[in-house]
Order: sequence, then C-alpha cells, then structure tokens
Amino acid sequence: MQLPKMVYKPPFAVTRASHVALRVRDLQASRAFYVDLLGFVISDENRDTIWLRGLEEGCHHSLTLRQGDPACEHFGMRVLTEDDLELAKTHFASAGLPTKWVEVEHQGKTFQTVDPAGTKLEFCATMETRPRLFHHVEAYRGAEVQRLDHAQILTPRIAESLAFYVGMGFRLSEYVVDPANEEPVFIFLQRKGNPHDIVFAKGDGPRIHHFAYTVPETVQLMTTADLLVRAGIPGHVEFGPARHFSPGLARFLYLRDPDGHRIELFPTHYQTIDIEDEPIRWQAPDFLIGGWQTPPERWFNEATSFA
Repeated sequence: MQLPKMVYKPPFAVTRASHVALRVRDLQASRAFYVDLLGFVISDENRDTIWLRGLEEGCHHSLTLRQGDPACEHFGMRVLTEDDLELAKTHFASAGLPTKWVEVEHQGKTFQTVDPAGTKLEFCATMETRPRLFHHVEAYRGAEVQRLDHAQILTPRIAESLAFYVGMGFRLSEYVVDPANEEPVFIFLQRKGNPHDIVFAKGDGPRIHHFAYTVPETVQLMTTADLLVRAGIPGHVEFGPARHFSPGLARFLYLRDPDGHRIELFPTHYQTIDIEDEPIRWQAPDFLIGGWQTPPERWFNEATSFA
C-alpha cells in the first residue's frame, strides 16, 4: 500500500479530539453510570441534557448526554482559532461536503459537517471553561476519568478517509493491512501527539465503535470492573481489563453504558510527535488485539449509529 504523504503544515490547525454527544433513553440511568460509577464531573444539567467533563479537563464538556432514542449526534474536534474554524469550514465545503453554522450551548462559534465516510462531525475553536479538578482528590470517584482521548469509527471507506484526514494535517501513527491485498483495514490518525484522535476501522458504517477516556493508573481498570459487578451490572463489562498487543499497545477496559454505547478506559499512550516517527505497519491477523484475552464477537460487530 502506498501511504499518502503527510502534510506537516496544513492550511488550518485542528488541535485535538474534543467532545462526543450521545442520545440516551433514560437520562438518570446514564447519569448514574457516568457520574457515580465512572467519575465524570457534571458541568451543567437540565431536564433533558447533561454536560460532563473529565477531572483533567478545563473545557465545559467533553461528553453530552441528551434524552432521546440512542444514537451518536456527532464527534467533535477543536481548532486553534476562529480563523482556523473559517478555513476548516471552507475546506469541507470545497470538498462537496455539507456544512452549516449552528448555535451550541456552552460553545463558541461552531459548524457541523460530515467527512467522506459519513461521520457526523462538529468543529469549534472555543468553549466555556470550568476548573480542572485532577488535583482535587476529594472529587475522585469510580473510574476517575481524566480526559477524552479518541473515538473509533466503523466504515468501509478506509482509503478515502486516510487521504482526506492526512490532507487536513492528521498524521498516520499506525495502520493495519489485509495481507491478501495490502489494503488498509485500520488507520490511526492523530493531531495532539499521541497515537490517535480518530481511528477508522473497516466495517459497516458509518457508526461509532467507541470513544475513549484516560484514567490515572492501570488499577482503575480492575477497580471499575469490580464496581460494575458490585452495582449489579457485570454484563456492562465487555472486554478487558487487558492490553492491546496491537496498535496503541495500551492497557484497556471496554464498557457498555445503559444504552449500549461503548466507552474505553485506558491509562496512557506513547508520545509520537517527532519528524522521524514513521507510521507503524501491522498485518492482520499477526497481533493479539486483547493480549491474553479474545474479544467477544459483539466487540467487532456492534456499534452506535449516528443520529
């Protein structure tokens, strides 16, 4: 497979994965799961929406839960300035993709669009702020989630997604090819200097496979699994605790929330910033995605549709 040339000086600056918005059937059940068991911080809430953040985050929200039929409304990214926001919107429109300015509570100027895979995206440059609480040990509970790291999208359009995101300045950190034809089946793309902000995996889609948050240490993975057992919902522990002996190489725990949305918890990734950091090639199936564990079949096939 011929990799596209990386674009080190893109026309606008995407900085990181920023936020996810989900629709959930029972807002109070989701509140209990995310706040009481996983340790998210409530920034604001009303009768039909809860805005959440991790303990490390100074932004108003990285996860929005809204009452409704289960779906993912969008995956959000940040750009550095409002000038970058204008340029990003023009970039998507020039590619023939629908774009629109929207008013979003607690965010600055924002536009929504889709990528070539059909992923529903939202971009903003600014957001209301809240205190970072990672040093407030009295605020720690449950999994002690720290910050949003990435999301994984299922799509049959892997090669198109790779070319499009590289053109926006995303760097390919790791990728997996099918040995039969050398075509990519997983691509890991990043802007913030660790292995990924967004991942595309071959499958029916577009659907969001999971979104991922960091936790302080590996011990939180085991403790969180224990907490779900003690809460009477052991079935919400889907895969792990274990380690990916595969792209990312992180220790992990995958959970399903009350509506089946999948969240990954993990303690850390490696840094990949320097110019000599070349994309790492993997070949399916020559790696162990769960190390000493085999993922359940539903981990490969089930995912959340976009609204």
